Amino acid sequence: MQKSSLDVVRGTLDVLILKTLSWGAMHGYAISQAILRQTDEALLVEEGALYPALYRMEGKGWLEAEWGVSENNRRAKYYRLTFDGRRRLREEMKTWTHYAEAVGKVLGANSKPQWEKA
Repeated sequence: MQKSSLDVVRGTLDVLILKTLSWGAMHGYAISQAILRQTDEALLVEEGALYPALYRMEGKGWLEAEWGVSENNRRAKYYRLTFDGRRRLREEMKTWTHYAEAVGKVLGANSKPQWEKA
């Protein structure tokens, strides 16, 4: 797949961030790089979308943050999931799995669906 920056709607970005943080605490740049790598470079999360989402989710109590030192020896804010964040991730994963299955049925269809006459 060609590397591109795809628009990611807020709900999608939330679940991607929550899932990424389920692997452990990370700073913002590491989160965006993890998503980029995990999607074979299909989803590039720009700073302008990532940080407002992190702040919003922190405000909702899904994430906690603390300052630390990055791999580059720089000060960075590390985010981790809270109990509520883990619960939200489970809910979102169910919703997205159901959604993906439904879309897959339409995209994988080889024939027009048959309707019963009323």
